[in-house]
Amino acid sequence: DLGSICTTVPKAMHNSLWDTRDISYTGCAAQVFFFVFCGITDYFLLTIMCYDRYVSICKPLQYETLLDSRACAHMAAAAWASGFLYSLLHTANTFSLPLCHGNALDQFFCEIPQILKLACSKSHFRELGLLVFSICFGFGCFVFIVFSYVQIFRAVLRIPSEQGRHKAFSTCLPHLAVVSLFFCTAIFAYLKPPSMSSPSLDLALSVLYSVVPPALNPLIYSMRNQELKAAVFLFAWLLSWNSVSSL
Repeated sequence: DLGSICTTVPKAMHNSLWDTRDISYTGCAAQVFFFVFCGITDYFLLTIMCYDRYVSICKPLQYETLLDSRACAHMAAAAWASGFLYSLLHTANTFSLPLCHGNALDQFFCEIPQILKLACSKSHFRELGLLVFSICFGFGCFVFIVFSYVQIFRAVLRIPSEQGRHKAFSTCLPHLAVVSLFFCTAIFAYLKPPSMSSPSLDLALSVLYSVVPPALNPLIYSMRNQELKAAVFLFAWLLSWNSVSSL
């Protein structure tokens, strides 16, 4: 999450403060690589976390066998390695395309679909094919997550005690909220109808899916922390007290 924000926001803030829109070719390639790397790795880790919750709730007696420390390390390493190879392949493929339509991106950071719009019409089919494969693979992970949560909720509803159901739901709901935020913003940004496309809307959607989920994810996961809850409530109370005092 921190990597995703640090990839796009600092450069955008720099350009805004200095009233410029310039970015070097190398910097653009680095931005694409790290943004894709952080996003894809995050997606793989969310899928692994879903499997972790499925095993812990649906197969609790096999948890230590299926998800011991070695298995967790292997899955985490596979997620990071896959994200690295995936982003390297996308970056190399995208920046090997010749540009025939200028070098101005209608975006606040270097984004692959925006770069493809500048590529020659007959040269970007290879990257489009790779994107289609990526979408299919991502959809497979999405189906796995949905299937896992169907099994999880079926198992939770069979728990006899209310306290046990509450504990299971409190474990799953933060992860489900993060996954939903990640999917909904990305799907709406990339699969919206062409009739809805406009420069201002595309910019707003890019901010929505590239900045908002990474910024909210740590807060969502930390809401089970009692100290954080107390700090949030205290901060909200201070804000409301200051507004009343100013009136």
